[in-house]
This record gives sequence, structure tokens and C-alpha cells, in this order.
Amino acid sequence: MAQPETPAARIEGLLSTGAFIQALRASDAMIAVSRRSRIGWIGRARANLSLGRVCDADEDIDSALRLDPADPQANLLRGMVDQRLGRIDAAVERLSKLAASTSPYNIEAAVTLAETFYFAHRRDAFRQFVQAGGGWLRDPRAPLFAARVRAREDQPGAITDLLKIAATTTSVVLKRVAGFEAVQLLDKVGRYPEAFDLALQMHRETTPPFDLEGMLGPINEQREIIRRGGKWITPRVDPVQGVALVVGLPRCGTTLLEQMLDSHPMIGGIGEYDGVEILADGIASTGRTLRDISQFPRDAAAELQRGYLRGALRLKRAGAAWSFDKTLRAWRHLPALASVLPGAVCFHVARDPRDMAISTLLSFFHPVADGWTASLESLRRVTEAERSILPEALATFAFSHEQLVYENLVADPASHAGRCLKRLGLEMHNSVLQPEQNPRAVFTLSHEQVRNPIHGASIGRWQNYSSAFDGSWDQLAAAHGARRLNSTN
Repeated sequence: MAQPETPAARIEGLLSTGAFIQALRASDAMIAVSRRSRIGWIGRARANLSLGRVCDADEDIDSALRLDPADPQANLLRGMVDQRLGRIDAAVERLSKLAASTSPYNIEAAVTLAETFYFAHRRDAFRQFVQAGGGWLRDPRAPLFAARVRAREDQPGAITDLLKIAATTTSVVLKRVAGFEAVQLLDKVGRYPEAFDLALQMHRETTPPFDLEGMLGPINEQREIIRRGGKWITPRVDPVQGVALVVGLPRCGTTLLEQMLDSHPMIGGIGEYDGVEILADGIASTGRTLRDISQFPRDAAAELQRGYLRGALRLKRAGAAWSFDKTLRAWRHLPALASVLPGAVCFHVARDPRDMAISTLLSFFHPVADGWTASLESLRRVTEAERSILPEALATFAFSHEQLVYENLVADPASHAGRCLKRLGLEMHNSVLQPEQNPRAVFTLSHEQVRNPIHGASIGRWQNYSSAFDGSWDQLAAAHGARRLNSTN
């Protein structure tokens, strides 16, 4: 007779099949029975981490480690989350010890440690760690790190290595990572046709079908609200203090702006915090639409507000008066944000749509959540949708805001950073103009670019791929050109 499945085995099975929401519920059930369930807290942390809810995972790991500070899996998760949240020294110390141990998690710790060195731009430590060898180099992911080391001195050789990994691995994730890193190197060395063709191939082979119409539906509703005009609903919660968010599409300069403002002693960047998505999902889970969001219960809105603020406070640098959220989702959820986070300050960033599109197409984005990045056609449609509501939506939904044009920001950073700081009631600080000296690690696609002084070298990058852009882009490009030339913003 088969033995009944244990709760721990059920959680493990759900996690292994990607059923993260169900794994979260199963973990919560274990914790409900006993809050001293280390397995429950670890399962919850793993589920939240897989769902991108890093702040929640951070709290879960604290609970697990309080129960058993020596638990190797909890220590691995703590190192992984510390890396994601930019606590680099803490991550390196913890992961180094675990990687050198005989724990069954030592290989995963070594891989995460290598990733930490790489994204934190500790290049010498990264090279030394990879070249030191060890059992972790037998892991299928190890050749990726060897190729990254090689890329510092031999980019053509690294391209060959990355292409081999992408062609031979059975892991879709590793294939996508290696493939897009090869794309970036091909672009860097001027092999533009190869870069473009490889990017399209990676999208075809690793990006599942995406419901573009489902994504654009709520944007169309926002556009209708703006068209009707008039006053938006009166929020049913008190205004928040010290909350700033970026509003814009990927690859439009949001990381640069975050690193600039985070350099100010009174502003703490919190990265691509998942709080906006959780907030919007919380409203959607009640069945509310934009038409009846004004009826969202006050207590529920207040709870969502507290949840967002609790996470932002946890992530914000100590002593900073403002949190700066670099979420890439805010533009899609402005009515929800206006209802739950009134008083938040928004910074809309716009960039030449063709530069933005080609940069996005050639880059690694989540194949499921960001499947719309897989073709220039879908990129154009999303950009058209974003430009159809912004910046007007910020006024409609009563946000205090500033609008920035990327090209103007890099041409005159002092003036535009000054506008942003004035909006927050802050004085200019010289460090804001030297974001490359910001010690904060950036775990985004722009992690390498922001280690350089502010520059405009990427302006006009689309011209290297001009044959890919047909006349359907002309109206977007002309509108942006007019905004760039005629606006003081």
C-alpha cells in the first residue's frame, strides 16, 4: 500500500513542476499548523522567489533562519536573495562558506557566487573564482561563466563558446541566457546582421506564445478614461509619503535615472520591486475593473498600501527619506496605483522608440511575463499603447510627476536631475551626476552600462538595424522627435 504523500514532498513536487502558487499555499498550510515549520518557511521562500516576490522571500528566509541558523538550504536562499537585493558583501561571505562546504547545496552556492561577482562587476574576483576550478565547474552552467571570463579579452572566442552552449544545452533557460549574451557581443563587435538573426532565433526557440491583446486591453481602458476627461475618483486611503516610481517601458533609461537619484543621500533605490504587481493583482483578484475601482473597499485598499510600504521600507537604504521604485509595470497599472498609493511621485521616461525597441529585442527578458518583447511588431504595438496614455494619464490620475526625455537627460543631466530633485523637495547633490561611482549593484540588463559615466553613445543605435524598421514606425519616431526638440522636458 502506497504511503500518503507528506506535506514536504507535496511542496517539493509542486515547486519542481512550476506550480508556484500552489506551492505557496501548501507552505502556508504547513505554517498554519506550526509557525515553527522550517520546511514551510523554506518552501514559502522558494515559491515567492520563483514568483519574483523577492521582498516576501526575504522575510520568509528570516523566519527559517531564526528556527535553524545553520540550515544549508536556508543559507543558500539567503545568499541568493541578498544578491538580488544588492547586499553584495553579505551574499559573498555567506555563499563563499557554503560553496566551500560539503553541503548538498555547495554547487548551487558556487554558481550563485559566480553570478554575484559577475553582476556586481567584481571582475577580478570573478575571474579568479572561475579559474580556481573546483567541482562546480562540472555543472552544465559552468561553461557560461568561462565564456564570460573569456569575453573580457577575446570577444570573438567568447561568441563561439556562447553559441556552442546555446546549440547544445538541453536547458531552455541556459540556451536563452547564452544565446542573448552572444547577441550582445555580436552587436558590440559590429556584427549586426548576425546579432539580429540570432536574437530572432532565440525568441522563436525559447519564447512561448504571448497574449498581447490581453495585455493591451486594460491600456485601452485607461485611454478611454483619459479621453472622457473629468476628475478621477477620490482615493479612499490616505496619501503616502516618500514614494517615487518610474513610469516607462524597458530600455528607456530607467536604470540610469535610478542610479542617478539613488546617489542622492536622501533617496534609496529599491530596484524593480514587485510591490506594484502584487498591488495590482490584489485588486484584480477581487474582480474589480477600472469601471468600479472606486468601490474597492477602504480596508482592502489600506492593507494593499501597507503591504507596498512595508516592502519598500525593507528595501530602502537606511536614512533615505524617499524610496525610488524602478518597476517596469507601473505604466500598466496607473489607476490601481492612484487608488492605493495617492501621493506617490512619478517620473515618466521616454526614449526614441526605435532605439528602445532594438535594445529590447536584442536582450534577455522573461519569456513568459515579457513575451511581447519577442518581435518588432509587438514591441511597436506596446510602445504605441504606452504613448497613447502617457504622459496624459499622470495628470488624469492626479499624480505629481515629471516627464523626462532620455536623449535630453544624457545631454544635460544636471538640469533634468535638478527638476526631479525639486519635485521631491530636495537640493542638488553632486553625486547625482556621477552615477558610475554609485556602489549599489544593479541586477538589470543595464548593469554594465551604468558603470560608465553618463553618455549618449547609444542614441541612434537603431540605425545599425535600419532595414528592420518599416514605415509603421514613422509616426512614433516623429512624435518622439517633436517631443525631444520642442519640449523643455
